[in-house]
Amino acid sequence: MFADKTIAFIGSGIMGEAMIRGLLTKNSISADRIIASDPWQPRLEQLKAQYAIQTTKDNREAAEAGQIIVLSIKPQSIPLVLPEIRGHLRSRDLLLSIIAGVPIRKLADGAAHAAVVRSMPNTPAQIGQGITVWTATREVTDEHKEQAREILGSLGKEIFVDEEEYLDMATALSGSGPGYIFLFMEALIDAGVHMGFSRRVAEELVFQTILGSVEYAAQSGKHVAELRNQVTSPGGTTAAALYHMEKGGLRTVISRGIWAAYQRSIELGRGKSDKGPEL
Repeated sequence: MFADKTIAFIGSGIMGEAMIRGLLTKNSISADRIIASDPWQPRLEQLKAQYAIQTTKDNREAAEAGQIIVLSIKPQSIPLVLPEIRGHLRSRDLLLSIIAGVPIRKLADGAAHAAVVRSMPNTPAQIGQGITVWTATREVTDEHKEQAREILGSLGKEIFVDEEEYLDMATALSGSGPGYIFLFMEALIDAGVHMGFSRRVAEELVFQTILGSVEYAAQSGKHVAELRNQVTSPGGTTAAALYHMEKGGLRTVISRGIWAAYQRSIELGRGKSDKGPEL
């Protein structure tokens, strides 16, 4: 798939490295066909030593070297980076963005390039357990799409959607989702400590409970409400806990929070703030 292609990563932070590591681990591409750019020289030296890839501090050089250009920078760097690579992409090249909150039109106009893939990964992608929602412009070819699937698949699972509006929904649900899960985990751990467990034991109990529950739900093929009913005996401990959670509006608060994230994602895409959500 990438036999005669070079992938250029513009921005070599945590997510950029996760893609590089994933592609090399899967033997999708050889190290000499990857080039990474970053303004910080020690970072480039680290990546070169660890992965034997090409590196540069010049974004233009990276864009010219690659046939697939991956933008893995922070949203606030867009005004600086897009003018640098503008005019340095060929019509047959693919521009793939993992930048949160930046719409396709802004990417295409800024880079003067029509074939653009926009994606929304989440932080578990750093260990290859993420989920990425992505879409593409009409100019993205079938070959480009297969290449995008391979690159985004290096982060975990990927889902293609036809309309860009779903990216804002994905930002609110799966992109920001780990933050909700971590908050819930924190609350469970604190409750365990309050009851008398040491923090270490409380953390172990919570981590494995959530991990096991997720795996069980994924393998069962049953609706999560059915699974919840299985562990909720009439008049039992789970029923008592769930009664107070529902009475406190937990379900409503979660729904409202995700809706607020969705609305904020739309605002950021319209340029109401220069700083978008970060991965």
